[in-house]
Amino acid sequence: MNPAPASGRPVLARARGLLAATLIGVSVAGTALPVTALARGPESLADLAEQVTDAVVNIAASTTVEQRSSRSGPQLPPGTPFEDLFEEFFNKRGGRGGGGESEQPRTQRKSNSLGSGFIIDASGIVVTNNHVIGDANDIQVILHDGTKLKAEIIGKDSKIDLAVLRVKPTAERPLKAVPFGDSERLRPGDWVMAIGNPFGLGGSVSAGIVSARGRNIESGPYDNYIQTDAAINKGNSGGPLFNMNGEVIGINTAILSPTGGSVGIGFAVPSASAKPVIDQLREFGEVRRGWLGVRIQNVDDATAEALGLKGGARGALVAGVDEKGPAKGAGLEVGDVITRFNGNPVKASSDLPRIVASTPVGQKVDVMIVRKGEEQTKAVTLGRLEDNERPQLANARQPEPENAVRQALGLNLSGMTDELRRRFSIKETVKGVVVTRVDPNSTAADKRIQPGEVIVEVGQESVSSPAEVTKRVDALKKEGRKSILLQVADAKGDVRFVALGLE
Repeated sequence: MNPAPASGRPVLARARGLLAATLIGVSVAGTALPVTALARGPESLADLAEQVTDAVVNIAASTTVEQRSSRSGPQLPPGTPFEDLFEEFFNKRGGRGGGGESEQPRTQRKSNSLGSGFIIDASGIVVTNNHVIGDANDIQVILHDGTKLKAEIIGKDSKIDLAVLRVKPTAERPLKAVPFGDSERLRPGDWVMAIGNPFGLGGSVSAGIVSARGRNIESGPYDNYIQTDAAINKGNSGGPLFNMNGEVIGINTAILSPTGGSVGIGFAVPSASAKPVIDQLREFGEVRRGWLGVRIQNVDDATAEALGLKGGARGALVAGVDEKGPAKGAGLEVGDVITRFNGNPVKASSDLPRIVASTPVGQKVDVMIVRKGEEQTKAVTLGRLEDNERPQLANARQPEPENAVRQALGLNLSGMTDELRRRFSIKETVKGVVVTRVDPNSTAADKRIQPGEVIVEVGQESVSSPAEVTKRVDALKKEGRKSILLQVADAKGDVRFVALGLE
């Protein structure tokens, strides 16, 4: 799922313009209630809403940009959907006659967006979503009583989709702040309340439960959303999700909807993920994330069996190691499975980027790996992830599910030749056995192995000829292996691991 405008089919929508999304969950306080009472929910949230509403704000962000317009060619009314397209078409050609013009008048175009936010410090610190403010050059924070305060940006982070603003409170209108709660204590079924600015209405309260935790909606490298069925609509983005103690345990960010309106599936950034980012934005004006310097992919059951990984599929399989990264110096290798990082279990590959990114730069940590069936611990001193670097821990191409595995390799193989290097544009540094054909009905085809790719290892041993491949496959069959792990390189040398079933 990728963030997208609302359409006739279910999409993930973010609040932009008059759009927004509200979210997430909370815990029921007090003594145990009968099942029938729990089904009805809290008797009233009026006291809680009154307690926190003054700390919830509306965000109005305006972006004014200059654009050139040609005197020749059709003149389109402002706001026409195809205005940019027509402007580009005629400006490139200098008008319909194609003769060009030496001067083009400049016009200004203004776009507006409405969203939500909340005050975390009475001195004037406001939190919202990054996508709510975008590249706005005029931002106003509108308090519950209608007071408008001009805001400046302290810092913003697109990866977690957060922004921190500062306003100057007045003596006549002191600000009220709300505290963060611990989102790690949330459980599916806990009650939560969202307050925000849906469709520009402002101060709207909705309630629901936590539907799930740890949702990956594929919007970024650190997805770990709370899912809630509290009504979230366009304009709620950046608003708070409260628990029943009046603490912010989530920041409403996105919804899944066929129309752009709430259908009971909303997502919020957990406070546990948001707070460290907010703290860094306040202190540094930017986020300083830890960097390990590896590419990873998921471990499915077939891969786990082929690797001799006890306990089944878990961890993050290292598919590449940056030559200049901390992992290289610490001795991590392609084929290692990272199962723990700094004491935290790595249950799936998606866990690792979040854990690494939240670890301080320069900290020395223990990384537990499984290499050829044996556990080892490596000490790594983390570097800093730079925004212009290749995304850290970016997933390699994912293996297909285990149920796609059949019992044949289905590959035609050839030793590396100059002709094959030219035909498939294979770099000189890539060594191994070339795949020249893939049986379309084979497991290899299901796992997306393609002609021109190169088999580098079979069962964690290097191969340089088709004979070595078949010999290694036969040996693993005799050992009783049910699957075999191939290390496959593309023409540029980027590798991934593919597990195929053995007959």
